[in-house]
Parts: sequence; structure tokens; C-alpha cells
Amino acid sequence: MDIKFFKYQGTGNDFILIDNRNEIFRKEKDLISNMCHRRFGIGADGLILLENDEEADFKMVYYNSDGKESSMCGNGGRCIVAFAKLLGLIDKNTTFRAIDGLHKAWIFDDVVSLELHVKAQPIRDSNGYFIHTGSPHLVVPVADPEQVFVEREGRILRYDPRYETTGGVNVNFMSVPNENLTIYVRTYERGVEAETLSCGTGVTAAALVASEIYGINESVTIVTKGGTLKVGFSKNGNIFENVSLTGEAKFVFEGKYWIL
Repeated sequence: MDIKFFKYQGTGNDFILIDNRNEIFRKEKDLISNMCHRRFGIGADGLILLENDEEADFKMVYYNSDGKESSMCGNGGRCIVAFAKLLGLIDKNTTFRAIDGLHKAWIFDDVVSLELHVKAQPIRDSNGYFIHTGSPHLVVPVADPEQVFVEREGRILRYDPRYETTGGVNVNFMSVPNENLTIYVRTYERGVEAETLSCGTGVTAAALVASEIYGINESVTIVTKGGTLKVGFSKNGNIFENVSLTGEAKFVFEGKYWIL
């Protein structure tokens, strides 16, 4: 059996995309983790299935590279929008379903803007700021993220017992905003269990925490190792509204994965 796949990346956060509207893909943990393996498989931070939905243009089903279905992925959401356009399912805008509900998105050339759901305000604890932006995130302000041992420090915080109720936490090390409202973020991502070049819901979390700490009430530019993203939002009192993640989502290659 062979599986046709498409590889996409959003600021270096890379994904295997599969058109599963015929529902023949075997949703097996070992198969998915093997496909995502960077030495023995295709190599990716995650795998995304595009499926039919009765109300929306399509449904997004997201798996981390460990083979487990996971919470919302911002960069993955942007990539599946680009994939849906390639398939001819959408034109310039769409509404699709993900694990956390319906999302609206817009695409212009390779740039995708995606609306995200924010469930609550940042909560301060001794580690940093916890906030849920579709996935649970811890944001840790630091003087210089380049000086942080992300693999070590991120892994420690990712498994902190206080975040057990959310299945652990993604950890984002965030710099102080400069005069241009730009911050630098590095992320340790659960499910990948390593630093990723970019994390969409993570940079969104960082932007909202920066707003909370520094009183920023306009869009924030985020620089990651994989590229630049922009997070837009408005505030209604203490509530974040109209949260959006914007950046490039690019096709890389396509191929077939053979199962013997």
C-alpha cells in the first residue's frame, strides 16, 4: 500500500499533509510516528489529515510526531489552509474544523492568516505565565533566548507536575519587546519533545503575555528560528479577542510513502 502525502512548512515548523476525505488512512500511532521520523521516515514535526466535515469546508486532524493526536496547532492550521487551496477546496478564505472548534482563515499567495481561540487570560506562576491558545503554553520571559538551553530547561518545565491536567505544557522562552514591538521566541514543544523552529500557538501565547506584561495593545511581530510571524489581537477589558496568527505557509514536496 502506498500513501500519497504532501510536505508543508510554516516558518520551519514542518508537517506531512494527507488528503483523507476517502478515510482510508490507518490512524495508527506507530505508523504516524514512523512517517514523522527524521531518519527512518519522511521527517516532520507532525502529521495532519484533511477530512470531510458536514458544516465546514474541511476538518483538520492533527498528530504530533510521537504519533498521538494532539491539541490545536497554529502553524499546522495555516499549512492545511494552503493545502486545501492546492486541492481546490477553497479560494481566498475558509472556515474549517479543528479539535477546538471552527476556525476562520484567509490566504493570499503563500501568506495565511488564521483565527485562534484563546480560552483565558495568562496566569502567573513561579515558572512564568500559563495561557491556553488552542494548546497549553508556558511563557518564560528571559533577557536573551539565545542563551537558554532550550532542550534541557524546556524539558524540565514541560513535565512540571502543576501542568499534568493539560497533559503537560509547551514551553516558550520570550525576549523583552523592542521599540518596534518585536520579540524573539524559542519553543520546546510537547509531543515533539524537542525544540521546534517555530510554534504557532506558542508565539501567539508569547504575544499575548507580552501584551499583558508590557501593556501592548496592537499587533506583535515574533521572530523565531524558522522565520517571522505576526500576532494580531484586540482587547475588550481584560479579554483577548480577534486573535490571529499570520505568516507564510509553503509547499515543500510531495511523494508516496510505501507500507510493505
